[in-house]
Amino acid sequence: MEDHIPQKSWFARNWGWAVPVGGCLTIIILFFIFLGSLIFGVSELISESVPYQDAIKKVNEDEYVINILGEPIETDGMMNGSLSYENNQGSADISIPIKGPKGEAELYLVGTKENDQWTYTEMYVIIEETDEQIDLLGYQQDEYNENP
Repeated sequence: MEDHIPQKSWFARNWGWAVPVGGCLTIIILFFIFLGSLIFGVSELISESVPYQDAIKKVNEDEYVINILGEPIETDGMMNGSLSYENNQGSADISIPIKGPKGEAELYLVGTKENDQWTYTEMYVIIEETDEQIDLLGYQQDEYNENP
């Protein structure tokens, strides 16, 4: 009869390198999950802000932009810039990538908040293909600059 010698398991033979590599991979994966949730949370918070919503609403009401980009116009990526609130005051300086069936553009917004009221000094769209700048505030911006 042959003697049966039990062989060690894969983990028993390789634990010396498997544990450190597995631990490092776990830490790296957890870091990327944390980073992704942080980015998603911040972008969700910004996309629910009043300036962001006002800008998207204004661009969807502008017939000239709709003719160039088509309908529906929706966001296309992550917003850039800064948005801050403190008590009843705040400021926004953001750019939002947007797209429609006919093309892509960048929506820019600059504004301030005083006494729970947002006032925008700049709100315009730059069409990606032609670099055309379309002012969304129109005469409202001129009125604001004359009567600050």
